[in-house]
Amino acid sequence: MAKTPTYHVKEAYDFYRKFIRNEELQALLLEHKRHVAGSVPPIYWELFGAILTGDKGKAGYGSDLEHHEVKSSVEGASFEYQYHLHGGKQKLVEDTQVDHVFISYSPDYKDIDVRLVKGDELKEKFDAWMPGLVKNYNGKNRKQRYRKSISFGTVKSKGKLILQVRAGKFQ
Repeated sequence: MAKTPTYHVKEAYDFYRKFIRNEELQALLLEHKRHVAGSVPPIYWELFGAILTGDKGKAGYGSDLEHHEVKSSVEGASFEYQYHLHGGKQKLVEDTQVDHVFISYSPDYKDIDVRLVKGDELKEKFDAWMPGLVKNYNGKNRKQRYRKSISFGTVKSKGKLILQVRAGKFQ
């Protein structure tokens, strides 16, 4: 029988309050007529995912964490996957084997939904991308990157909601 994963929701929320929903930084951005949306670097979301899952980062190309891929996007938008010329095939295969943490956030970061989707639940989608990835890297006009997306609707229907924040408050 598979062990039920433990999520470190309080620790992840504390990180969110301090580094992602950083109200002092956001007030300065607004004061200086800078955009709040897009001010959170992807590495912060990856660290948030690591804290939430208890997983560790890994060296090299592939998933963000040993057992998880972390994706973030503004609420309602799709989640982009990028595969590079060198290592793209390996990463695409790995994406079927790790779990995926999807973080949807409001433009002001006051609201976030975090869903988890098992890699095997997305395997069919990833497998369908493989021919396009191979084609993208072959021939005289090969490209350096292959980009595909998973829709918000897919994440919402397949994902398990594991953390929700509204108006900056844990729900």
